[in-house]
Amino acid sequence: MKNLITFGEIMMRLATKGYLRFSQANSFDIIYGGGEANVAISLANFGIPVEFITRLPNNDIGQSALMELRKHNVGTKYIIEGGERLGLYFLETGAVNRASKVIYDRSNSAMSQIEPGMVDWENIFKNAQWFHWTGITPAISKSAADACLEAIKIASEMGITISTDLNYREKLWKYDCDREKIMTELTSYCDIILGNEEDAEKHFGIKPEAIDVNKNGKNVKAESFLSVCEQMLNKFPRAKKVIITLRGSISASHNVWSGILFDGENMFKSKEYQITHIVDRVGGGDSFMAGLIYGLIHFPEDNQMALDYAVAASCLKHTIKGDANLVTIAEVKKLMSGDASGRVVR
Repeated sequence: MKNLITFGEIMMRLATKGYLRFSQANSFDIIYGGGEANVAISLANFGIPVEFITRLPNNDIGQSALMELRKHNVGTKYIIEGGERLGLYFLETGAVNRASKVIYDRSNSAMSQIEPGMVDWENIFKNAQWFHWTGITPAISKSAADACLEAIKIASEMGITISTDLNYREKLWKYDCDREKIMTELTSYCDIILGNEEDAEKHFGIKPEAIDVNKNGKNVKAESFLSVCEQMLNKFPRAKKVIITLRGSISASHNVWSGILFDGENMFKSKEYQITHIVDRVGGGDSFMAGLIYGLIHFPEDNQMALDYAVAASCLKHTIKGDANLVTIAEVKKLMSGDASGRVVR
């Protein structure tokens, strides 16, 4: 099987223990993660050969992040060295009616200073079938956006499938730029486009036509987002599929989770899961993307199966501490079959 390539920043996550607030914490749990790295780890865990491309500082912290990737069988041979620091983010995990909080500390990170020409994309893509990027990478810096566009153009020229998770991050888009113009150009090359119920609106001003959309409660109606998918395909005619994750946030501890897939003719809806005791929701969208890629590769003629796999995989991610999804294919298929009992496997 040919390689799958992901491109982005891996960071050190510093999380308060349990549900402590930042003001209560006197220590933090260290985990390494980031949108595209999380996708890479999930795919490697599902048995797909994957190479993660990033820029890491040549110091002990950079080496620690590298070791974490290798531990999960993610390819690292094309990672480039340079810069002075690894990006950080701090996480305060919410509970019940108190939301989680994320504080970024990634200015002037090694990845934020990556530039076009630093990565040998032609060599990397020689044995690749798929390239995945997210809206986080171009948000980091202008040079990161330019490097991402360089990679996308070369992947397109080489006939590689290109996917994106739009991943709008308001706290990251701080440099002087036309965000919509940047994201429109990058997304125009994509075959597969994933977003949540708000990403299309935040990036492109595309909203559901229905007036009864409820984004903050349990009644997030899949049918209301068909118009978003149609508008996205009109804006990005190269795309073959638009997928939207639907999260109803009843509380920080209880979410309703599902998704839809539109291929230009038919809309596919997944089962809706009640996730009543969330362990860690960070990386939920990344686990969906990884499950979707796995599904589209292994069930290329069955959009429903690919969508169902993605939703089940990401549902299980909410039970895993850390950024990355560490569940097995067998566990995903067990949940897809309707077994959500959580009984001990002996």
